[in-house]
Amino acid sequence: MGLFDFISSAGSKLFGGKKPSEIPNLSTLIRDHVISLGLPGKHIHYFLEGETIAVAGWVESKEIKEKVILAVGNVEGVDKVEDRLVVGPPPSARATQAKVETASPAPTATNSPAIWPEAPIPVEQLPTAEEADQDAWTSGTYTVKRGDTLSKIAKEVYGSASKYPLIFEANKPMLKDPDKIYPGQVLRIPELGDSV
Repeated sequence: MGLFDFISSAGSKLFGGKKPSEIPNLSTLIRDHVISLGLPGKHIHYFLEGETIAVAGWVESKEIKEKVILAVGNVEGVDKVEDRLVVGPPPSARATQAKVETASPAPTATNSPAIWPEAPIPVEQLPTAEEADQDAWTSGTYTVKRGDTLSKIAKEVYGSASKYPLIFEANKPMLKDPDKIYPGQVLRIPELGDSV
């Protein structure tokens, strides 16, 4: 599931009504937006291929992978996002981590795999869509329709309106209030029993 469709007329007004191809600092603008939502910014690269925004790099978990893709897609003007995110450290960090583990096998706060050094990654070394597919999504998605509430969506997808907190938790930090969803917004829908 490497290419995701979104409703380009819905979402954050990040581009001021322009198309992504008309934005000179697209990568920086998207990165700052993702970080402003409380998601990681290191080791993720954003670039335009045609009218599709490719999101390539490395993240710590499938949950973060899914949230970053949805954060980018839920921007007005974006209609396609290609997922090229791989779960795990970037190649340079893996080599650094291997050296640290050889020298000191006991994990500490300073050699934890989650603390990856920032290093420039040449475009040809970024993950491909095929590599990203190895970390396939476990969540489904749902596009909000007019009149939807999280309770109504939970009733439709889980059979119980009282399960709406699962959807809310699965979409934090993009959602800050369970009552503030909008038509066209794409939400993560975790499988029952999955961690959000």
